[in-house]
Amino acid sequence: MLLLRAELGGQTDLRSEVAAREVASQLATGTAFGELDLPDDEEHPVQVVDGTGRVRAASEDLTAVTGTPPAGDASVPAPGRDDGDDDPGDDESDDDAPGRGQVSGDDPSLGTGTATVDGRTDDYRFAAVEVTTPGGETVTVYAGTELDAARSAVGTVIRSMLVGLPLLLAVVAGVTWLVTRRALFPVEAVRAELAEITVAGDLSRRVPVPEARDEVGRLAVTTNATLAALEDSVAKQRAFVADASHELRSPIASLRTQLEVAVAHPELLDVEGTVDDVVRLQHLAADLLLLARIDAGERPPARPVRLAELVRDELDRRAAGDRVPVRASVEGDPRVTGVPGRLSRVLGNLLDNAERHADRVVRVTARREGRDAVVRVADDGPGVPAADRERVFERFVRLDDARSRDEGGAGLGLAIARDLVAAHGGTLTVRDAPEGGALFEVRLPVT
Repeated sequence: MLLLRAELGGQTDLRSEVAAREVASQLATGTAFGELDLPDDEEHPVQVVDGTGRVRAASEDLTAVTGTPPAGDASVPAPGRDDGDDDPGDDESDDDAPGRGQVSGDDPSLGTGTATVDGRTDDYRFAAVEVTTPGGETVTVYAGTELDAARSAVGTVIRSMLVGLPLLLAVVAGVTWLVTRRALFPVEAVRAELAEITVAGDLSRRVPVPEARDEVGRLAVTTNATLAALEDSVAKQRAFVADASHELRSPIASLRTQLEVAVAHPELLDVEGTVDDVVRLQHLAADLLLLARIDAGERPPARPVRLAELVRDELDRRAAGDRVPVRASVEGDPRVTGVPGRLSRVLGNLLDNAERHADRVVRVTARREGRDAVVRVADDGPGVPAADRERVFERFVRLDDARSRDEGGAGLGLAIARDLVAAHGGTLTVRDAPEGGALFEVRLPVT
């Protein structure tokens, strides 16, 4: 509305200026005041005033003008000229004046006033232009343009906007609501399904995936992937709890039986067997606690570790209790960054597994290969079938079903070893050994 009003105001000013300059041009060419060709009275009322304020010419039906802008200092008649005739139509001296007058090149003065034309008074926008006649007289031409048309146009637009804008806003609001509701409908479907999954506790359910491959669709896909990972984690946790309970039940039941027998028949108490069961329970509890810490992301402070020294210390600690001899070969002095106690646990678990399955010998090698420090533990036992080389690292998994639980362990050693190696940024794999058994290979980034 402000732009429209300014545009119409500018056009009104321009029309007033054009009308004033047309009359001024006639005066500059020597046209007498009584012979001026003035524009329509109602559209452009015109009044010509000299320096003394005397009206020299005016539109035919113009009877009164107010609010005309100042036009600067109007010059008095030139010296030596005497135009004593007050009649505006008396222009004998002007007709006989030689030469040509001049219209002022300055911007016209503009102002808003009123004019009474044919008995009706309206608001007009006036422009004032100074002009010097060929006779040397300077007069001011006032020309006005009616403001009612511009104001009527602005009022019409205002009324149209007052009616149309609310309707337009209502339509826009309705369309926005419908589009937003349609766009958010898949989000509501995902939310509702998640709420039902939370209440039911059924992680096997999945949220609906919309056909559109947009942000909402990707959100649904990611949500389903999260639910799948959560379902898998909960399943593993439940299986872990069940396996742990099963593993703990056997030694506890055996220990209880021995204690009950000892109470009834003290002379039959098997002290060594009781101690073995307690030690096995202690080791199993320690393994479960370590797995819980690994799953929780616990990371003790790390420091540089020399693998050669680590291998020698572990072999010295085990020398007296090895079932088969362990032969070590260390090349160079590879170093890694890690927790010495946990890296020793990795090597100890691998050696325990190798000794449990070896027939005659276990071999340990440590060396640097490129950017990795590599530790290999090989035995000459039956080896690990290719189909079970990933399964063997799962918790509570024992491939040798012929072994008793007391001799075969709980099936946590290799799982703990792989988790500890992964926590150090390395890998643990198994393949066939040159001796025909299993070869476990640990790769860790060197310092």
